[in-house]
Amino acid sequence: MKYLKLRSGGNMPMVGYGTWQAVDDVLESALNEALKSGYRHIDTATAYHNEHVIGKVLNEWITSGKVTRDELFIVTKLPPYKNRPEDLEECLKKSLDDLQLDYVDMYLIHTPFSVFAGKTSALSEMKMDLSTDHLAIWEMMEKQVACGRAKAIGLSNFNVKQIQRVLDNCKIKPDNLQVENHLYLQQPELVEFCKSNGIVVTAYSCLGAKGGREVMGLNWTKDLPEMMENDVVLKIAEKHGKTAAQVLLRFIVQKGIVVIPKSTNPERLALNIQIFDFELDEQDMEALIAQDAGEGGRIIWLLFFTGIMDHPEYPFEKIA
Repeated sequence: MKYLKLRSGGNMPMVGYGTWQAVDDVLESALNEALKSGYRHIDTATAYHNEHVIGKVLNEWITSGKVTRDELFIVTKLPPYKNRPEDLEECLKKSLDDLQLDYVDMYLIHTPFSVFAGKTSALSEMKMDLSTDHLAIWEMMEKQVACGRAKAIGLSNFNVKQIQRVLDNCKIKPDNLQVENHLYLQQPELVEFCKSNGIVVTAYSCLGAKGGREVMGLNWTKDLPEMMENDVVLKIAEKHGKTAAQVLLRFIVQKGIVVIPKSTNPERLALNIQIFDFELDEQDMEALIAQDAGEGGRIIWLLFFTGIMDHPEYPFEKIA
């Protein structure tokens, strides 16, 4: 494993295990396999409704002595429906209870906008909260570091303008930005902005999130092949004797970005972490960079919140 040094002093493993849309017995089995395969960076979120499953597995590994808490890097996120300073501390305490941990290694604000929870947990029933106050929320995030509930804090799905607002008004600067980043949505300007400000970038949907697109009714706005069926990727994979997924992950990591691929297949999740025994050459990198489709390659538009594009803090360029 390779690591990126955080401004706060921690070391973030460059390959983590993503858990979005993984729940119950399937997640429990897959997470055990991931830990056996060497994963120590686990990414979750309150909104994934799976922290209790992760906590059960982690507690079993820690209490049995198979892993120490210091070896783990656990990330979770403040959900949009708790994205208010008065709700934050209670939400993080609940996450820690579910995770059976005293602290998380990274706590992120999941989205730059806030919503009010509906009568059920359905995202489509949540109403927009137009009074989102990034600075008040961030001040409360800083308090979680001061009291030891979070080792580091960061952002997710924020754009440059929103990140800059936090940077201009914070005591503790964000350590991490988690955003969609992959072959078709490379966002070089955003990545460079973060690097120039000492913010480590984590890429989600780094293999395409095909299942996520199908569940949420999302798709690329351009006619693009599945990433692992892309001819350029397949040619490079054959050249190096690697899988298409390993090439896609290596491409991102080689640019100094953390990846959190998700798989519940034991063989695939084991292969996804084995990306440090080869290197893409300059020709490979140029060919893959040329596949960038800009905003036309975005998968996750966060449209499962009804009317969210009208929120003043919606972070993405609106679809034409």
